[in-house]
Amino acid sequence: MAATGACFVAGGFLPVFGRGMKSAGGLRTNLVSVRSSAVLTDLDEAAMERRSLKDYFEQSKELIRSDGGPPRWFSLLECGSPSDSSPLLLFLPGIDGVGLGLIKHHQRLGKLFDVWCLHIPVEDRTSFTELVKLVERTVRSANYRSPNKPIYLVGESLGGCLALAVAARNPDIDLALILANPATSFNKSPLQSLMPLLSLMPDKLHFSLPLILGLITGDPLRMVITNAEKGLPLQQRVGELPLGLAALSSYLSVLSDILPRETLLWKLKMLHSASSYTNSRLHAVKAEILILSSGKDQLLSIQEECERLNRALPNCEIRKFTDSGHFLFLNFYCAHWCKTNGSMQLVATTLHNHQFKVVGSKEDGIDLVTIIKGVRFYRRTKYLDYILDYIPPTPSEFKKVAEPIRWFNSVTCPVMLSTLEDGKIVRGLAGIPLEGPALFIGYHMLLGIETIPLVLQFMDEKNILLRGIAHPMMFKRSSGGSLPDLSPYDVIRLVGAVPVSGINFYKLMSSKSHALLYPGGMREAVHRKGEEYKLFWPEQSEFVRIAARFGAKIIPFGVVGEDDVSQMDQIKENTRNRVKLRTDSRGEVANQELHMPGILPKLPGRFYYLFGKPIETKGRYQELREKEKAHKLYLQVKSEVESNIAYLKEKRKSDPYRNILPRSFYQATHGFTSEVPTFEF
Repeated sequence: MAATGACFVAGGFLPVFGRGMKSAGGLRTNLVSVRSSAVLTDLDEAAMERRSLKDYFEQSKELIRSDGGPPRWFSLLECGSPSDSSPLLLFLPGIDGVGLGLIKHHQRLGKLFDVWCLHIPVEDRTSFTELVKLVERTVRSANYRSPNKPIYLVGESLGGCLALAVAARNPDIDLALILANPATSFNKSPLQSLMPLLSLMPDKLHFSLPLILGLITGDPLRMVITNAEKGLPLQQRVGELPLGLAALSSYLSVLSDILPRETLLWKLKMLHSASSYTNSRLHAVKAEILILSSGKDQLLSIQEECERLNRALPNCEIRKFTDSGHFLFLNFYCAHWCKTNGSMQLVATTLHNHQFKVVGSKEDGIDLVTIIKGVRFYRRTKYLDYILDYIPPTPSEFKKVAEPIRWFNSVTCPVMLSTLEDGKIVRGLAGIPLEGPALFIGYHMLLGIETIPLVLQFMDEKNILLRGIAHPMMFKRSSGGSLPDLSPYDVIRLVGAVPVSGINFYKLMSSKSHALLYPGGMREAVHRKGEEYKLFWPEQSEFVRIAARFGAKIIPFGVVGEDDVSQMDQIKENTRNRVKLRTDSRGEVANQELHMPGILPKLPGRFYYLFGKPIETKGRYQELREKEKAHKLYLQVKSEVESNIAYLKEKRKSDPYRNILPRSFYQATHGFTSEVPTFEF
């Protein structure tokens, strides 16, 4: 097993063995020397070896070479050594049973979890119910040793049924399920028609193997589509396709060893029983669940099935990947063959379809770690801590989520001004403190559109990640499920936003973060026509005393420009019954109904930001504990925000590049990356 770098543990037992001890199954286990002791401090995939479909087949070949015995757990060297706080992650494979379905994700997952994978030998005929009991023993053992940690079950296809069945039998154990195309709808699958044919088909005519290979690699027709989009001649497109399929067929010999006819027939029968077993117990599942759904699944009617599961399971989220096939963790979005150095090579690309892509989708498939971050599905203890459990995006992750929205910066060409200690206003963020805690208090423009340039500029210029304090609707569906799909908010969660609450604000300040707070909240962001640049702040000084407790610098800022990119139309919808608006507030803010405004776009103008001089609270905690003095500082901050807005509204009148047309002309003559001038200050 050295070739695959795997450590095996007999089914039902976890890696608790010391040096030289034996497992109950007689397999020698030496975790101290087998698993890597080096823990990387950077999660960026640039520092990690890239894995591909080829690695899956090569390592599968090694793994099944001396196959035999019962189902068992293994962990790869590339997963690294977990930290003491890392939760356990158990991967439950699909019909292949190899357990290498997460091979493209092992290295990054290994920095967050203690990763173990279930291997079901080719000749093994353990029933589905016995597999459920095997996983259940492992789960109960892990829960006994670490009762305050969650246990993650990542199941693909058949493994999805396995995870749901274990969760149904153990509602009192803290489980978090990630299900990729769960096979709960196998009764509707076209593969059922293969079962009687397979029983009559000779091994030499194992025609289902190309179908299974196609499910792994995706739709072969997309190769032609992609090459057509690249403008290749028809003769070349047709000529390259057989070469590509011939290269793919080289994996058929490995696949035939993984899924010989008798094994495939057994797995299909198991899928049938697994689907029935799991569906009859869905009502008992209490675990939190994340379902990953493929749009090109040729095996299951997964889109409709995921919606059914979403309705049936009380704590469920769905993320959809429209260009992926059944084996989601191994999929390429699209593949085409090109000639490089005289040989044909498979190159992964994306289809140019202008559809919104879920956070974590990328050119060569999905990134499971990024998805987990975006959904905020990672926690180390029983309850999610939005500060302690937060994993910041790597530079490459931030780039991937930022690039699709940078056009907004190009259109609005934001002017950001900051104030130095001596009161001088300068262009750029030189007046922004690098060290936290720092609290940015400002005005929320229509629909919060000012946050896009704000977050990008802070990261680009100062390498500061602004942790926004946002409305709870961006983090969890209401109990009635009336709110829309939460996937568009994954980007906001990935870059560090937290739901508004006193304890989250307290923890942000205690962790010396740079926090972004809008006291006017949702009411300010969805104001009515004629209410532009009006502050809707609560009466009490909510943030002053907590900021003072940790000596945070308070930076009041104003922003204008919403009236230069859009104009308000009639009110479209009253959403008071769907969203609670600051029910802890009194006066005008508490009594306001929440409306979604109608918006008409305009020829884009420009955004302007002014960050005031930082207000120091260090050493003033005892002073600001007095309600009157805290309220006085609160009113000072509010006044400075209003003054900054008034300053920008007046000064922008003298900006010769306020309109997009002169800005475009300037950039055409000076370069599109050049900084466009603005008014004098």
